[in-house]
This record gives sequence, structure tokens and C-alpha cells, in this order.
Amino acid sequence: MASVPRTSALESLPVGAAVPALVAALDAHGTAVLCAPPGTGKTTLVPLVLAGLVGDGPARRVIVAEPRRIAARAAARRMAWLLGERVGDSVGFTVRGERVVGPGTRVEVVTTGVLLQRLQRDQELAGTDVVVLDECHERHLDADTVAAFLLDVRAALRPELRLLAASATTDAAGWARLLGDAPVVEAAGVAHPVEVVWAPPVRPVRPPHGMRVDPALLTHVAAVVRRALAERAGDVLCFLPGVGEISRVAGQLGAVDAEVLQVHGRAPAAVQDAVLAGGDGRRRVILATAVAESSLTVPGVRIVVDAGLAREPRVDHARGLGTLATVRASRASARQRAGRAGREAPGAVYRCWAEAEDGRLPAFPSPEIRIADLAQFALQAACWGDPDASGLALLDAPPAGAMAAAREVLAAVDAVDRAGRVGPRGRAMARLGLHPRLARALLDGAAEVGGRRAAEVVALLSEEPPREYGDDLAAAWRRARRGGDAYAPRWRTESHRLTRALPPASPPGAGGGEGLGDDAVAGLIAALAFPERVAQRKAEGSYLMANGTGADLNDGSPLRNAPWLAVAVADRTPHSPSARIRLAALVDEDTARAAAAHLLSADAEEVRWENGDVSARSVHRLGAIELTVRPLRDPAPDRVRAALLDGLRADGLGLLRWSADARTLRARLAFLHRTLGAPWPDVAGDDVLLARADDWLEPELSRARRRTDLGRIEAGQALNRLLPWATGQAARLDELAPERIEVPSGSRIRVDYGDGDGQPVLAVKLQELFGLARTPLVAGVPVLVHLLSPAGRPAAVTADLASFWQDGYRAVRAELRGRYPRHPWPEDPATAEPTRHTTNRLRRS
Repeated sequence: MASVPRTSALESLPVGAAVPALVAALDAHGTAVLCAPPGTGKTTLVPLVLAGLVGDGPARRVIVAEPRRIAARAAARRMAWLLGERVGDSVGFTVRGERVVGPGTRVEVVTTGVLLQRLQRDQELAGTDVVVLDECHERHLDADTVAAFLLDVRAALRPELRLLAASATTDAAGWARLLGDAPVVEAAGVAHPVEVVWAPPVRPVRPPHGMRVDPALLTHVAAVVRRALAERAGDVLCFLPGVGEISRVAGQLGAVDAEVLQVHGRAPAAVQDAVLAGGDGRRRVILATAVAESSLTVPGVRIVVDAGLAREPRVDHARGLGTLATVRASRASARQRAGRAGREAPGAVYRCWAEAEDGRLPAFPSPEIRIADLAQFALQAACWGDPDASGLALLDAPPAGAMAAAREVLAAVDAVDRAGRVGPRGRAMARLGLHPRLARALLDGAAEVGGRRAAEVVALLSEEPPREYGDDLAAAWRRARRGGDAYAPRWRTESHRLTRALPPASPPGAGGGEGLGDDAVAGLIAALAFPERVAQRKAEGSYLMANGTGADLNDGSPLRNAPWLAVAVADRTPHSPSARIRLAALVDEDTARAAAAHLLSADAEEVRWENGDVSARSVHRLGAIELTVRPLRDPAPDRVRAALLDGLRADGLGLLRWSADARTLRARLAFLHRTLGAPWPDVAGDDVLLARADDWLEPELSRARRRTDLGRIEAGQALNRLLPWATGQAARLDELAPERIEVPSGSRIRVDYGDGDGQPVLAVKLQELFGLARTPLVAGVPVLVHLLSPAGRPAAVTADLASFWQDGYRAVRAELRGRYPRHPWPEDPATAEPTRHTTNRLRRS
């Protein structure tokens, strides 16, 4: 029966008014940027017009690239419905693991990942006339890469290929420049007013940290949904960052008088279809991730509840740990989400944050190329013939550090050679549509355990299982095989796809390890995928991974006592010293060594300062993991010397033997260097002295073997080697910085030079200085005289003795005369006889 287009629906789409200008722009320039709000028909009407399925344009073959599988399926179904056809007739779709097209298909909706693979196989895209990059404003890495490759194709192979970048925002200047100053065509949407209701939590909630969201915020979001249902009519669309948060909020909405639906990339196709088809009269609450921001049209929505959070990829390049991080949603995302409430009629958005916070939100989401793991991107670029991506037309250049880390990963999995060139193995990996780590695990694992079993475990790592499956990879594998939940069918589809994708050299079941149990197979595949994450137990539940990062299992994990693990999923929050293991498998040491063979080091002699002494040992390592350790009986003397110097730097020169005379000598030399400079040596800081270790600690340092030997080195004797003997100045040490000064009483009083950084101090009984008119000098510097009572207690301090005799002595004399009446206290101390004795003893003598 002939199809009947839904003419009224087609004519009602607002983007229709911009179609003539868009067609003219593509005809004249070959590229264009279309800015159209969600719901205008940019994803559905425009491809149909460009393919000649609507209107009177010529017949063309159009590929529409969507960032998500759910959006690709939905767009194809919507276009087929508008034409009155079934999917697979004029309009079809291809996503990973599913392809619905027919011989008459002229519009094919694909994911950007599928288009990327297609471009690697057929750079000319033979038979394709137009490519539409939808939702390009979201800046997914695959979309940026596809755009760069397509621009190369237009420049070198097919200048007639038309390229349209479609964006749901008006921030199109960058895309226009990238597409060769392409014309920008804007389409107005039918925007109904949306009232903004600020609904922050009453009490402060903890900010998102890693993947964690404060449960108090989720409880508040659920309360706002109930409030919105009570205050307004229509369906509710609630935005949450991830599947876990959707599940927890859904659990708190069990009593509401509405159907609660969950929409995310992992949701079953039947649920997705039900959401997009509209309700049957009963109110609905749709809990959704960012997939519903612009890629999908959800009918019936009059209310949006926005939790204000989003998920972005993050990677710790130094440790090879990638994860998703929960972040505050951008203002652009918040506008997109709010617009969903005004698509069909006036609506309202309840924002779960304060109005004062809104201006502090980031303006736009971060482009993935700036923040994500770039290993897969680097492999695609290498296969394209541009290993460092320097020749690709990209809105943002990949960060140098992230690209360097990506190239290290590619080299470790043998995807590229030392020069970064890709060979047959690397191209085979790229065709699998997997991260290079998982591609390596699939190819090498299939040869060991058979293609089917390797594919099943890799599918678990690619389509990460729900948290309720636990952290034991082998147990999760068994649970997925049993089925009975929404995850199992997706996992099974991906397993079959990977099994079929294996090259003929590794047919299913061809490996020699078919007799291995699930635990051994899961451990091998995980270790092949993440060799730097094989981990050895250090304490119950605590492990050290080969990359040097500590990793901890959750309490109650069945893996807590395993001697070795292969860690498949781990995340490490900022400022945390260790990672949290989310998914791992048992592995034995032999498997760990084989999988991470490139991290094995030959027996290395390590001589270092450790725990307060020299440690000399021979160590066999797997990355940071110490496999065997043996004492080193005769370490090289130069390495022992270096370790001892490290010890002196770490624990200080106090490890040497410092007598009182040695400390005084150091202070005298420091004083002379500060006062007179060269040739007197700088000895004030340990670091300065250690930099000259050869000049004063030899030969004793080279003879030492351990800490106790350092304690036998006489520091004073060693310091004497630094004196300026060559210039003859060393002989003036006692003249310029004497240890003692003879005072008028005849006593020889020790000078306190402190640390050599202050004024030398002469602490002497006041009566012993009678008759001394001027302050004693040391290297031309007046000493600081601490005048003491007959009992040796402080009485006064002066650096100008003559002034003290004239002005200060009288008050001190009056006080001390009363306390010490048996001692002489002359009225004129400058001319009096100095003494160490009492008045009576003076008379007797």
C-alpha cells in the first residue's frame, strides 16, 4: 500500500520557513550552519527536504549523524512516521549492534561513532550526497572528529559533498569558521513562555564530588517534583546527572499519582518508545539524563525540574584512571532544559539552586576534547594518517599532555610503532569500535580463551554493568548470562557484535584456554585491557596497582582477600591518595606478569636512604609493585655515598658528630661570612654545606656505609677544611672571631655567636667591666653586652658601653646595690677597678 505523508505535521514544523535559505546556502557554498531550537524540525524535516523526500528537490542520499543511539533511533522513527512509512523504507538507522535500512533508504540516521568507522573504511563516502552533523553544539569528541575528517574529504577527495552542522543554540560562529566561513541560517522556534521557579534546598547540600551526589539533594529533587505535580498541570520532565540518581529519585516517587518513567542511554527501547510516543491520559514523570536536553522531543511536558547537575568525562593522565565526574550544569544546558517546558504550551521550570548562584555557573559545557581520554581519538587520527592530529580542522586542539598519554597507551597495546605509525593490528583495533585498551583485550584474549568468551567479558567492560551487579567482574558476567533485567539484552547484543567483528585469524572458540573458569578468563581479559592496573594486596581490601596508585575495595567485597586483582574500573577523586575499585577480577601473578610484561623490570639495584638509614637491595618490579626483594651485600660505593647525602638532606647535618666546639666554629664562620664575605665560607645552611660536601666531608663520607658511620664524622675537624688556608686568612680566625674575649677583670669570657646570623653576645658580670670605656669589637662589629648581676642574673643589655656608664648605670647601680650590698658599686664605673670579688675580699687582697 502506498505511503501517505502526514502533510499537516510536516507543514507545522517551524524550521520550514528557513528551508529555502538553507538549501540556497548549501547550493552556493557546499557547507552551512543551521541554528534552530529543539522542536523546530531541524532533525526531521531538514534531512527529508535535502533527500528530496519532501518538496521538489532532487533525490539525494543523506546521512544524519546523532551523538547518541537513543536519538538516532528516535529521529529515524519520527521521519518515517512523517512520511507515513516504516523505518527501513525511505528512512533507516544504524547504531552499534543494530541496522535497519533497505534498498530504497535515502536518509540514514547513524551515531557519530558509526560514521567515524564508515569514514575509516571508505574515505570518499561513496554514494552519499549530504552529511548532517546534528547537535554539534554538544561538542562530543566523536562529532568533532567526524567533522574534521569530513572537511578533509571535501578538501581532497569530494568537494561536492555537502556538509551541514545543525545546532540547537545560536553559538555558531566557531562552526561557521571551521566550515570555511559557511553561511549561518537561523530558524525561529515556537517558544511559549516558561516561568522560572527558584527552588534551592532549605539546608546546604554538599557539592558533587567525583561521581557522588549528596543524597539530601536527591531527596530535595523528589520533593520539588511532588510540589510541581501539586502546583501545575501537565507532565514533568526531571533532569538528573546519571542512571544511579534517576533510580534513587524514582524510589522516592512511588506514592505519586503519576506514571514514573526513566530515560537514559541504557533504558530498554520499549521504554524509550513509550516516553517519546506520549501518554494515554495519565500524568507522567519522566526522569532523564542530558539525553533529553536537545536530542529528543518528549510530548506532553509542561514542567521541567532541573537538579542542575551534569556528567563530564575526566581522566588522570599520570595514572591512567578515567571516569565520569559530576559537575554543575552550564547556563547553556539550563536554558536548553528549561525550553522543554515551553515546547507545546506555556510552562515552568523549577531550578533546584538559588538565583544568586546562576551567574556563577559555567557559560557552556566543556568540549570533550579538552577533558576526556584521547586514546581512541589518537588511534583514529593515526589511522587517518595524521598521528598527532596537527593537520585536522578542530574547534579546539587536543591538549599536548593528553595526546602524549594517549600515544603511550597506543604503544603499550601495540596499536602503533615507535614512530607513532599505525599498522594492520592498529587498524583492526580501530575497526572494532572500542577503546584501544578493550580492543587489545579482545584480540589478544580471543587467542587465549576463544572469541566468544573474550567478547562477552569485553562487552561487560564496554557496556559497564549496573552497580547492583557488584564489583566482582566474573560474578557480573555470570549474572549477565542469566539475564532477566534491562542490562542483559544490551550486553548480549554487544557480545554478539564483537564476536562477529573479530578478524578471521581469531575465530570464535579458537583459543587454547577454553578450559579456564570464569574467574580466570575475566581476570585475563581485564589484565589485558588495563595492564597498569594489575594490583597486589598490601592489606585486607587495600591494593597497590602497577601504575603506583593505591586502590581500595568497598567493605563487604568478596574480593577483599585476593592476593592479586585486575582492576577494570576505578575512580580517584581529586586530592584522594587512593582510588576506589568499582569493578575487578581475580588474577594470579603469572597472568599479571604476562599481561603487563612491558612493565616488568630486570633486577634493579636500589641504594637509597629509607627509614633513617641506607637501604641496599635488589628489586624485581612489575611497574610499582615489588615482586621480589633481596638484600644487596656489596652496593657500589658511589651509590652508597649518594644515599648518605640524601639522608643528610632529609634528616639534617645533625647526623654528624657535633661537639660544642664544632657548633661554635660553625657559628664563628657564619658570622665572618655574613660580616666580611669572601674568602670566609658560607656555612649557615645545611643545603649550602651539602652542596660542598666534596670540600669538607671527604674522605670520611666515601668511607661511610651506614648511619652510624655518619655519627663518627667529627664535624668540627671537617669544617676546618673550609677555612681560607690558601689565602693565609685562616690564621686570622681567632683574631677576627675569637672564641673568648679577655675583659678588664682578667677573665676570658666566651663569645656567643648564636647561629652566626645576629650580633655576637658577650654575657659578663657588670663589675668585671669597670674601667672599660668602649664596647669590645669582633671583626669591627660591637658585641652585644649582656651585663649580669653578681649572681649571674641579667641586669642590663647594651651595645654602647660608654653610653651605658653615663646614662644607664645609675639606675642599675641603685637596684643592685640594695640586693648585693657586699659588692663594690662605685659612682664612676669608667675609672673604677674591675673585680670578680666582694668588697671585703678586695680589702683583704
